Amino acid sequence: MAMGIVSSKDFEKEKEQLSKVQDTIPIPPQIKDLEPSKVGRGKGNVEIPEALRMIIGEESVINGRASALELAQNFGISASSVSAYSKGATSTASIDNPTLEQLTHINKAKLRVGKRAKAKLLLALTHITEEKLANAKVHEVSGVARDMATIMTKMEPVNAGDMSMNNSGPTFVFFKPETKSEDDYSTVHVRE
Repeated sequence: MAMGIVSSKDFEKEKEQLSKVQDTIPIPPQIKDLEPSKVGRGKGNVEIPEALRMIIGEESVINGRASALELAQNFGISASSVSAYSKGATSTASIDNPTLEQLTHINKAKLRVGKRAKAKLLLALTHITEEKLANAKVHEVSGVARDMATIMTKMEPVNAGDMSMNNSGPTFVFFKPETKSEDDYSTVHVRE
């Protein structure tokens, strides 16, 4: 039958002929019993070498996501995997359960950068003298100190137990009091 617009009668006729052909083709029992293949690597299957995952995770944490994405692209690794590696996980399926070895590696890299930032912070603070405060050029030196403090806080190591708590500040929970209506109270009728 040629492609094009056909009547309902011709369509049903063609449909019946196709169903007859499908019924006549026998399917061997060994093919019927096959399980469908699983899609993807699945949890626990880490085809990317561990050393490469550590390098990409460290690159993401230290030099930024863009640098890590560029490195990962050279190896054919997806952007979502880069996010997982930067959190110490082997894949996006296990992002809530980072591996201890990879998390330790990332924390060591963060500590290395944090120590350098701390040294620069202390150096910047020692250069803030009373004389510089009087000359009002302290904003540059205090800016360096502020930047180094920010780097230090960002480079603090992450514990495996802290992965679920991304919020670093206090959490406030407000409860609205239950409003009562007139029907909630018992009614007492008083005669005058």
